[in-house]
Amino acid sequence: MSDLEINGNTPQTVRKIAAQLRRVGWMGFWLQLVLAVVSTLIFLFAIPFASTGASNPGTGGSLLFAVGGLLVLYASTYWSFRYVMTSRKLKNPDLRPKKADTVKLVQWGLLCSVSGMGSSVMGAESIAGTLLGKSLSLAQPFAVYSPDALSKIIQPLDIFIVLANTHTITAHFIGIVSALWLLSQLNKQG
Repeated sequence: MSDLEINGNTPQTVRKIAAQLRRVGWMGFWLQLVLAVVSTLIFLFAIPFASTGASNPGTGGSLLFAVGGLLVLYASTYWSFRYVMTSRKLKNPDLRPKKADTVKLVQWGLLCSVSGMGSSVMGAESIAGTLLGKSLSLAQPFAVYSPDALSKIIQPLDIFIVLANTHTITAHFIGIVSALWLLSQLNKQG
């Protein structure tokens, strides 16, 4: 019997939970993975080419928090895959984890996504503040032609950094919603 088949003596509630863990796990895994890879590629492209200095959203604390949120996103993506692995264990009476262990697994996934979103939001706040400072510091449009003023202008690469961080926040939101939904389903199954 393959690990995807459900044993005939598996209780109905366990079957439902296994199916939900598998479905939500795969959905969360792929959505988070795609958003994480896109964010990583944007960061790898934008940060080395962004203007340098304190007026760049790709430096300092903003980058630290944004990349920290991205790294936690990869852990959250792995956690979504663990939901799939747990669904497979639920189908086998010899490997079946206790309900408390499954709830704890989902709670840890929720904690991972919340901490990653917190880091990403802190990065977003810092990035937005830096971009606001850039937009307010350039009062004279004709000063754009000076090389010094070029670093004070909001450039397309600055917006790429915002986009990458927004993808990271969205992926963490998916992880949070997935974990909360799974917790509610686990609690319904009594």
